[in-house]
Amino acid sequence: MLITPKNEQCRYLNELLLYCRYHLVNSSRSYLHIDLPMDAQSATAVFAAKGIDVTPNKDQGVIKVVKHPGLDGERPMIGDRVTVHYSGKLLSGKKFDCSRDRKEPFCFNVGKGQVLRAWDIGVLSMQKGEVCTFLCKPDYAYGPAGNPNKIPPSSTVIFEMELLKFEGEMLTDDGGIVRRIKVKGDGYSNPNDGASVDVHLEGSCGGRLFDSRDVSFIVGEGEDKGVPLGVDRAMDKMQKGECCILYLKPKYGFGSEGKAEYKIGPDKDVVYEVTLKDFQRAKESWEMDLNEKLDLVVGVKHKGNQYFKAGRYYQALVQYQRIICWLEMECGTGREQQKRIQDFVLTAHLNLALCFLRIKEFSQVVENCNKVIELDENNEKALYRRGEARLLRNEFSLAMEDFQQVLQVNPSNRAARAQISNCQNKIKEHHEQDKKTYANMFQKFAERDAKVCKCTVLG
Repeated sequence: MLITPKNEQCRYLNELLLYCRYHLVNSSRSYLHIDLPMDAQSATAVFAAKGIDVTPNKDQGVIKVVKHPGLDGERPMIGDRVTVHYSGKLLSGKKFDCSRDRKEPFCFNVGKGQVLRAWDIGVLSMQKGEVCTFLCKPDYAYGPAGNPNKIPPSSTVIFEMELLKFEGEMLTDDGGIVRRIKVKGDGYSNPNDGASVDVHLEGSCGGRLFDSRDVSFIVGEGEDKGVPLGVDRAMDKMQKGECCILYLKPKYGFGSEGKAEYKIGPDKDVVYEVTLKDFQRAKESWEMDLNEKLDLVVGVKHKGNQYFKAGRYYQALVQYQRIICWLEMECGTGREQQKRIQDFVLTAHLNLALCFLRIKEFSQVVENCNKVIELDENNEKALYRRGEARLLRNEFSLAMEDFQQVLQVNPSNRAARAQISNCQNKIKEHHEQDKKTYANMFQKFAERDAKVCKCTVLG
């Protein structure tokens, strides 16, 4: 019975009693003594008495007992990248695996079927820093086959796990789009570029909700409906019915311009909760004949050009890449059709190079220009753009070679002539800088040698 608070001392005693009661209850619940060997039925009874069944259908397939509670806060979501330490034992007491013995924690994307089913279920129930023990029935572990030389057939196993950390799934190499799945979708199909999608969006910035709506758009053209690039680019990773949280860096949100309509300033991170309600996939390249592709390419190229002129270079990239995907491996019938295909492919690569130049991805500029030069070795635009990229990568000699080739193709190209002069100046500056660097280096060596000699004479 709690003391009735009449003054500060009573209130303090009440808080102390509540604290002690909480920790006594939790320590008794988390204490688990297992005397191995043990049969599966006895193990289930022991774990069930102290732990909780974490399986969705409550069939005691995975029973969890907490040894050390984790930090209060959120738990991993489906798809999160988790890092754990673990130890696995048979009911005989034999240890068959341990990450600590290898002195290296184990990482995986939880809920994606990359590990045992018991792990996917169990880790989703944990908090950061939590240590717990799982009793895992065969259907949730190694099944009727077991694991040769380690796990006998139809074995119930025990895992002790510690959740060290977890973070959202990175959907881009630069970490600009991070996803955390709140509700897993259905099936194995995803929207593709050109697919029609119906979604519900809720966008927030700094905890302030600025966008909440249902919207339909074409994947790759979300910009037309005010959908940020990061949401558009995440579509091909989602399944119908999925609800996820997307953390977008400015590059994939509203960029350096911000969004006045939503009162979002420049270079702000934004968060979108996205529910994919429905979608209709677009035809894949292999599902279309050549004439259908050629008809569609005209509109896709036009859309890419519109995005480019508006300064939406990432959105333009998507359109030009679709053209490459459709036509790069096509041969065509007859000289006229072959030329039409080649013209589309060349233009797409040139436009890709220009987009990559604008966003300063210079290796991609060189790669796309090389593709053009393989088909047309005297292509003036490809040579010039490759030269620009090489110059910006400080590859002055290679850049100068490209600009010299441009002049061989078109002697009246003033821009190329100016760039050659620029390259020559850069090479000269580079050589002067090298001279200073080496002169200072040799001066230091000489001073050091002089000191060594002086010390030797004095000795």
